[in-house]
Amino acid sequence: MAKFDQYFLMKPEDVIEYVKTQFDIFAPDADLECKEIGDGNLNYVFRVWDPGSGASLIVKQSGDTARISDEFKVSIDRNRIEAEALMLEGKLAPGLVPKVYKYDPVMNCTVMDDLSDHQIMRTALIKHEKFPLFADHITTFMVNTLLLTSDVVMDHKEKKELARRFGSPDLCEITEDLVYTEPFNDYKGRNLVFPPNLEWVKREIYGDQELLFEVSKLKFDFMTKAQALIHGDLHTGSIFIKPDSTKVIDPEFAYYGPMGYDIGNVVANLMFAWANADATIEDEAQRADYIDWLETTIVDVIDLFRAKFLKAWDEHATEVLARTAGFKEWYLETVMEDTAGVAGLELCRRILGIAQVKDITSIADPDKRVRAERVCLTTAKEFIKDRRRFQTGADFVAPFKRALAQFPRQ
Repeated sequence: MAKFDQYFLMKPEDVIEYVKTQFDIFAPDADLECKEIGDGNLNYVFRVWDPGSGASLIVKQSGDTARISDEFKVSIDRNRIEAEALMLEGKLAPGLVPKVYKYDPVMNCTVMDDLSDHQIMRTALIKHEKFPLFADHITTFMVNTLLLTSDVVMDHKEKKELARRFGSPDLCEITEDLVYTEPFNDYKGRNLVFPPNLEWVKREIYGDQELLFEVSKLKFDFMTKAQALIHGDLHTGSIFIKPDSTKVIDPEFAYYGPMGYDIGNVVANLMFAWANADATIEDEAQRADYIDWLETTIVDVIDLFRAKFLKAWDEHATEVLARTAGFKEWYLETVMEDTAGVAGLELCRRILGIAQVKDITSIADPDKRVRAERVCLTTAKEFIKDRRRFQTGADFVAPFKRALAQFPRQ
């Protein structure tokens, strides 16, 4: 039996042997190097390169437990979901995802483009870098991958078959627990609340029954609303970026769910960057300039999505009743409502839950971190409880600005 005919979790030396036997990208006598570069919560990511030619690849392999915690047993089939999602997204939104060279169902790994000339967007935002094309790129990606995989455009039978292929019960359960449930009650005792904020969180989050009621509605929407093929984890850690290029990665949580799940994740993670900049940029003029770019970017993400969505609807809708007067506008209103709700969920779960973000945890001054967290959580409550009010980009940035005023800088 050949070495790679049966699954095992590879180490760097195995990955080198694997790519040499599976691909002809590298010269037979190339002295390859390999390094594990992933720092995510689930998978093992390796970069393989030839120092002589400069050729390189990424190999991403799934294990049967999440790296974030052995408590999460997850199907290694998620690698298939990710590979197929990337290939479909590549057709729907060309140039906005890495190219997939191979999915190996035996080794449960995907081989794809090396994006080392890009950087993870979260890292770049923490360094307070700007990306003027991001809003245009990400809204094209979201409109094309969401609307074009919905019943508005797809043949209904084909859409139902696609929905059957995507969605891991294990990964959906992780989302249901970590996004929709645990941040609001800590019923499993896994939350990681910043100690100086614990009593405030108990009162303002765990003790807010109106909030819990609205979160319950959102959770059941996620479990039952098979609207479009969502990326399922579209935060700034799942985006590689440089000034002229945006690449969306890691769609292993791809699932037929509410469109607003992806849009809300993007909005919330830009707000984490806003909170970080507000807390860490000392120079007042530099802080104001960077925050102005972030605010404009959030506004553009919403408003460009709306404009492109309505245009794509007119160009691609095939469902007869989808062309009923007023229907597309009503539909978009519901997408924006879901977007606000999910933005609120993401703002909560990344501060209170087990999967936190460096935008917040890297704020060294405890008082500034307390303020940043309360600004985000107060914004989240408004998004979740009053989500029907949020339709335009200006609507979405307003509660964050109100929260900043509510908790003035000391």
